[in-house]
Amino acid sequence: MDFEALSTAVQKGKVKDVKALVNQALEENVPVKQILEDGLIAPMGIVGENFRTNKIFIPEMLVAARAMSAGVKIIEPLFSESGVEAIGTVVIGTVKGDLHDIGKNLVAMMMKGVGFDVYDIGIDVPDEKFVEKAEEVNADIVCLSALLTTTMPAIGDVIKEFERQGVRDKYHIMIGGAPVSQAFADEVGADCYTSNASDAAEHAKEFMLAKKAG
Repeated sequence: MDFEALSTAVQKGKVKDVKALVNQALEENVPVKQILEDGLIAPMGIVGENFRTNKIFIPEMLVAARAMSAGVKIIEPLFSESGVEAIGTVVIGTVKGDLHDIGKNLVAMMMKGVGFDVYDIGIDVPDEKFVEKAEEVNADIVCLSALLTTTMPAIGDVIKEFERQGVRDKYHIMIGGAPVSQAFADEVGADCYTSNASDAAEHAKEFMLAKKAG
C-alpha cells in the first residue's frame, strides 16, 4: 500500500483518489488502524501545520478535511471490530441565533482528523441542546461557535446553562469564531479560545492526552 500517495491525495483534497486508495488498502488487508493513523490522520497533521505557517489557507484546508472525511467514512464501520478507539468525544455547534457553519464545519473535520468522535449538532442551537447532547454522548469537550457580535452573548448563555444544570465541571468548553477573543473567553468562563480550526484540534488533542495521563 502506497501511504505516500494516500497522504498526498488527502493533502490535495482529491476525494476520488482517497476513496480508491482506502478501498485498495482494505483489499490488501492493511489494518484499519494503520489506514486511519498513517493514511488519514498523519496528512491532516501536515495540513494543520501548513495552515499555521500560512503555506495554505482555509479553502485548501477545507478540501483536505473533506477528502480525509471521505476516507474515514469508508473505514468507520470497521472501527469497533478492529479495536480503533477515538481519543475522545466532542459536541460542536453554532450558538442560538447564528446561522454560520463554515468555521464550525472546519473545526469538526479537523477534530475528526486528530481522532475524535464528533457530534455536530448544527446551527442556531438552543442552550439546553448543548447540555442535552453532551450528557447523552458523555462528551469530553463542547465546542461553541459564533460568527456575529450579536450572537456572541449566546456563548455565555450556554455556559450558564451548563452551570445551572450542575454539570459545568464535567466538560472542557472551547469557543471560537471571528469576533471571539481570549478576553471574551475569560469573561464568560470558557476553558479555551482558539483563533482557527487547526489550533482547536491541536488543543483538544493535548487536553485529552493530559486528561488521560491524570
